[in-house]
Amino acid sequence: MAKSAACSAPYGSGGLGQHFTQIVEETRNQGNLAYYYSAGIQAKDPNGQVITVPGVKWVPYSPLRYSPGWTNFLLSDWFDRAVARNLAPVEEFEGFGGQALHCFKSLRQSGCHTLYLQAANSHVNNVARLHTQAMQQYGIEPSWLNEAQRQKTLREYEMADIIYVGSEYTRQTFLAAGIPADKLRKRVFDVHPRFTPPEKRLDDGVFRVVYTGSLTVMKGIPVLLEAFSRLPEQNAELILVGGWATRGMRRYLQSWLARDNRIRLAPGNPLPHLQQANVYVHPTYEDGFAYAPMEALACGVPVIVTEDTGMKEYVEDGINGYIVPTGNWEAILERLVACQTQQLQRSLQ
Repeated sequence: MAKSAACSAPYGSGGLGQHFTQIVEETRNQGNLAYYYSAGIQAKDPNGQVITVPGVKWVPYSPLRYSPGWTNFLLSDWFDRAVARNLAPVEEFEGFGGQALHCFKSLRQSGCHTLYLQAANSHVNNVARLHTQAMQQYGIEPSWLNEAQRQKTLREYEMADIIYVGSEYTRQTFLAAGIPADKLRKRVFDVHPRFTPPEKRLDDGVFRVVYTGSLTVMKGIPVLLEAFSRLPEQNAELILVGGWATRGMRRYLQSWLARDNRIRLAPGNPLPHLQQANVYVHPTYEDGFAYAPMEALACGVPVIVTEDTGMKEYVEDGINGYIVPTGNWEAILERLVACQTQQLQRSLQ
């Protein structure tokens, strides 16, 4: 059956783009790919269609920049509507949570056989609950999820024939919310093959803690900073590879950088930092899968992840990393000390 897919993230860009790339290439390898729609496609790909979302350029200069929730909802909804206007009839279609409702409605009317929904996050009600917890602990910035987006995503769950999840954690949140088990399918995601251990790691005595990804409250950045700041070792370094999205987070991070010279920002390619890390910390309040800690594991780096990280099923506690309670800086600090001690023990052998 001919199948199309759509995602607002450009092909291959970021976690969502990597999800999308795998879906596209799996469908192409099966010989079923009709079209895929996104903000950016693979170069000169006849199956790809670039979707231009109106308003993207002026959003950073409008009042929307102060509301991540409405920015996310409107950009996702505009993309969804634009794709729906450009869709060619197909037997199967796969979209992503929060950006597929209008496509679903259009295709259902045209007789589409099967509607698939890729859940990049856990059940949206679980996301809302955990984001509320994050904002109560650290009132620095609002969530990217607002009520309009939550309600739209719930309607997508109802319309979808099949919902793909990326982890057992995500699957359990859907079951807990009453989604039938036979409506859920698990898709296993792989990291890019460029993430490999280095030929040689630095041996300069510095204990390097690395985080890669968005620098937001919802990703648990304040929790990580609270933990690292209490690490007594002066010969330690926290490298944050990523960028902020709000003025509140920018000010918050700048205050930490002025206070602790062991913390530094390093936007750009995460690979060199992962290959020289002693430990990777993923302090998120919620992630349906989480590519970043999987990339760290692929580089041979132990990870510290929260209970609400989907890839935790790949962590063997005390062997290749640790799983800690969500939003708990004391637990992260304890595990950082454990990793640091083990590193010291290795250096003495």
